[in-house]
Amino acid sequence: MERSLGEHFEVPAEMRAFAEKSVEQARQAFESFVATAHRTVSAFEGQAETTRKGAKEVGERAMSFAERNIASSFDFAQKIVRARDVNEMMKLQGDYINEQMKALSEQAKDLGESTTRMAKEAAQKKQ
Repeated sequence: MERSLGEHFEVPAEMRAFAEKSVEQARQAFESFVATAHRTVSAFEGQAETTRKGAKEVGERAMSFAERNIASSFDFAQKIVRARDVNEMMKLQGDYINEQMKALSEQAKDLGESTTRMAKEAAQKKQ
């Protein structure tokens, strides 16, 4: 019985350990970035109440989505480095891409609706 190339390929333990350490370092760097971004968003609170409230809401939603997307990417990276063979890697990648496309579509819709609502509320307050 013939075996495919994917069944013969195994990720060496040293490479897996190095990749896991790299993913963890990247996760820590991202967490530092997110903390800084949150501080920056808070610093921009000084405009008119309606605009400020709406902008803060949209900003918080966007940051939440970004955090979830990056966390999902790190989880995917950890799964990839633990994959036993190429076939498992390909399945993980396909699943990840499908999940991300669905999440990004839902997030774009949500942000669009929030931005539209904020613009309508701001326009009504000006009248």
